[in-house]
Amino acid sequence: MVPHTVDLLKEQMPVHQESLHVTGDVKTGLVLVDVVNGFCTVGAGNLAPRQPDKQISEMVKEAVRLAGIFCEKKWPVLGFLDSHHPDIPEHPYPPHCIAGTDESNLVPDLQWLENEPNVTLKCKDCIDGFLGSIEKDGSNVFVNWIKSNQIKTILVLGICTDICVLDFVCTTLSARNRRFLEPLEDVIVYSRGCATFDLPVDVAKSMKDVAAHPQDLMHHIGLYIAKGRGAKVVSEVSFCT
Repeated sequence: MVPHTVDLLKEQMPVHQESLHVTGDVKTGLVLVDVVNGFCTVGAGNLAPRQPDKQISEMVKEAVRLAGIFCEKKWPVLGFLDSHHPDIPEHPYPPHCIAGTDESNLVPDLQWLENEPNVTLKCKDCIDGFLGSIEKDGSNVFVNWIKSNQIKTILVLGICTDICVLDFVCTTLSARNRRFLEPLEDVIVYSRGCATFDLPVDVAKSMKDVAAHPQDLMHHIGLYIAKGRGAKVVSEVSFCT
């Protein structure tokens, strides 16, 4: 994608981004979407980056930073882990993040979360973490996490901005509007804490039945749609010292 095209899109479809200062006065929960090897670690699988990717690396770095602060303060953290049964494909994507493989594990810099008492990890077998939180008995891990912790604001980051992050955010906003998630009020997407994959047009043309997915463009579109649905988008997150 020619940079001028992306710049033109941002000019015509701007996403106003604020700065967020988290004080602890409002009960805030951190949601990490699919920060797993299968999407973030170079060469880890069919949907992992083929080479080091600046946007994904920054996302992981910010996820580690925020998770560290939330755990230090004993604030609630929920992590979604993409995890699929080998016999149940997720069209249109190739096999990825198969349950029990290293692809579905948190990236190495976040694996310490498995031992933190304030952290809830939920394996999901679909794009949307809200739907992936539904248990066989009809209960919902995410809904219960909101209610049991009396969370008023969630801060969302992860991968992919325009796919798993966006679908989760949109469903959550609809549920909030229907008052299924009280006391939740605000859904905040951290732009620098999100990333998506890059599949340029020239590469996609050489592949069968594959759509192009220019990274910067689709990252912006994901943020734009989330904002339009009612999420707040922030570009900086700071905390009281």
